Amino acid sequence: QVQLVESGGGLVQPGGSLRLSCAASGSIFSINAMGWYRQAPGKERELVADITNSGTINYADSVKGRFTISRDNAKNTVYLQMNSLKPEDTAVYYCKAYIYSLDTDYRVHPGDHWGQGTQVTVSS
Repeated sequence: QVQLVESGGGLVQPGGSLRLSCAASGSIFSINAMGWYRQAPGKERELVADITNSGTINYADSVKGRFTISRDNAKNTVYLQMNSLKPEDTAVYYCKAYIYSLDTDYRVHPGDHWGQGTQVTVSS
């Protein structure tokens, strides 16, 4: 059983900052890529940023220069520092991780896991 738990969302004024965290827990053998996605009302879920376990990073064009993704492999945690927030950044933000999990017989099962989502609202 693997869980991803996000925290750090909330209401912020335009130009403000927020930091999201996502911690993976459970029967984890290893984690490959971790990332953040977002979904605004009436829109499809889109990639915000992701980072591999070796540190290769990819950003959506809309957040380059404003958002910074990082991870702590020892804590199985990924972060998203969001600066200069705009109203169009308003969305539910989801964490995703590609995890090699272990079952009770210690067999490895690779696959994507998602967090429950955290609301980010940018409004004056």
